[in-house]
Amino acid sequence: MQDCFILIPPVFKDERGQFVETYNQQTFKDITGLTINFVQDNQSTSKYGVLRGLHFQVGNGAQAKLVRVLQGKVLDIVVDLRKESKTFGKHFSMILNASEGKQLFVPKGFAHGFVTLSETSVFAYKCDNYYDKASEGGIIYNDATLSLDWHLPKEDLIISEKDLQLPTFKEVIR
Repeated sequence: MQDCFILIPPVFKDERGQFVETYNQQTFKDITGLTINFVQDNQSTSKYGVLRGLHFQVGNGAQAKLVRVLQGKVLDIVVDLRKESKTFGKHFSMILNASEGKQLFVPKGFAHGFVTLSETSVFAYKCDNYYDKASEGGIIYNDATLSLDWHLPKEDLIISEKDLQLPTFKEVIR
């Protein structure tokens, strides 16, 4: 997906346990070519089947995110909403889990969501802009145009009432 990056921090293990440097600004810049000033860290805990998304921010409240899973396993999905992008309207998905430690950089202009595939998950993300309620938007998880595969049967999904009221992709991009 254009401008998204998968980062895999090295893990150092020995008989005592393990150590991982989860973020280093210079390493991030070397891999992505970007200088990002992350200003806010967020964390959510979810049980199996909880689907959060698809969310995005617009205008001065737009956010780029560096996401990872601290516990459990999720399916993470991003959708490119940037009309000038060669991947506009396309989506990318990947499994993020605590054991592999992969991270996904999601630039501004993307909708983002995830569903917990394990018994529980702890999901963490760094943002380059402060949360602004007036800037938030979303797309319904089962949008017909996007045809996203959430890897779980519909009856297993747990979705907030707010997320069930989100508009379609076509309504968002007009």
